[in-house]
Amino acid sequence: MNTAKLPDVEQIAPLIRGKVSLDALKAAGILPIREDEERFVVALSSLEAFPNAQVLAASFGKEADWEVHSRESLDVMLGRLYDLRGGVGDDTLSAMTGIDDDDDLMREDVQSDSVDVPVIKLVNGLFREALKIRATDIHVEPCENEVLIRFRVDGVLHDRLRLPRNQQAPLTSRIKVMARMDIAERLAPQDGRIGITVGKRAVDIRVNSIPVQHGERIALRILDKGAGLLSLEQLGMDATSREAMESLIQIPHGLILFTGPTGSGKTTTLYAILQALAKPAVNIITVEDPIEYSVPGVGQIQVNEKAGVTFPSALRSILRQDPDIVMIGEMRDYETAHIGVQASLTGHLVLSTLHTNDSISAVVRLIDMGIEPYLAAGSLLGAIAQRLVRTNCPECIEEFEAPSLFRKEGIHKVMRGRGC
Repeated sequence: MNTAKLPDVEQIAPLIRGKVSLDALKAAGILPIREDEERFVVALSSLEAFPNAQVLAASFGKEADWEVHSRESLDVMLGRLYDLRGGVGDDTLSAMTGIDDDDDLMREDVQSDSVDVPVIKLVNGLFREALKIRATDIHVEPCENEVLIRFRVDGVLHDRLRLPRNQQAPLTSRIKVMARMDIAERLAPQDGRIGITVGKRAVDIRVNSIPVQHGERIALRILDKGAGLLSLEQLGMDATSREAMESLIQIPHGLILFTGPTGSGKTTTLYAILQALAKPAVNIITVEDPIEYSVPGVGQIQVNEKAGVTFPSALRSILRQDPDIVMIGEMRDYETAHIGVQASLTGHLVLSTLHTNDSISAVVRLIDMGIEPYLAAGSLLGAIAQRLVRTNCPECIEEFEAPSLFRKEGIHKVMRGRGC
């Protein structure tokens, strides 16, 4: 036990002002008391709290040093800090402690560069750059001698940044803390979510980490809620395809599936359909993971497995809510598919997605998940496969000779981006 006094409250307050909530510190049994360019010195109520100190230090790109003080002395100091809490507040550590009154995302404003911690500036800069160029994914890939950052733009991955190998640990730690992931777990895959704001835009980011040869590889899927919803007319479908789909969604009951690989625009199409169908006379309820956009007139349920809200459990409940139309974010397993098929056979229009390469494979996938062929045949109204076509850069667009396959279809004029 350290018998030395803790520093004065005036020395401690600047370490946590606007960075860490007092409630999180109290629950974690730690208190930052000093810092220099490389280390955070953290007072602990017991050695068991040291992993929490490591999380806090790593989130600011520093190593943790520690001193053990009595719980009473920490509580007294926290009490003094509470008296000053007008300027002490944002919760960076809630990712580790789970303290969050409404269990919602703590949104960080990444627009400002007022922070001086290098790793925070780096991560904020990556998010801003990704949104600026409309990237859908960020990949953090540890290599033998460097860390490679890649962005996926218009379906294609591009190298964006190469960092020294020693930047991997603080970068990974910062992302995992923001995503409420276990920073100490490096040998098992993890999933998390980050909420940020850029200006007035709210952005959700899904995070997955997986151990690889040279460390942890992280993939971040960007869900830009500020991008706005598209109407059916804005989806870019040809007139024949759109008319066929519009006639399909007017049928009052049955199952309609949208298929395609990740990032092919299935969810965007579903939201466009929900907007078209949302009328005062219709009760629409969705189950999503996560809710990507808010649709007026639609009841949207967020999957929360920790709270027991799964796709199957939510579907059972909403069928007692007298819905006319049910949207299931994704049919991932037999139970979800079975409930969806049964709902479509009992007077509901059910919309959902499947990860298959084409529309025919949707039937095979349903049967593969355990749905009886006669149930699939009786419920399925249609399966719509889709892909996104990359747009050409307006600055360097040029005409080139159409390939023979195009000419056979009567297409002779083809445009491409030369490359700026």
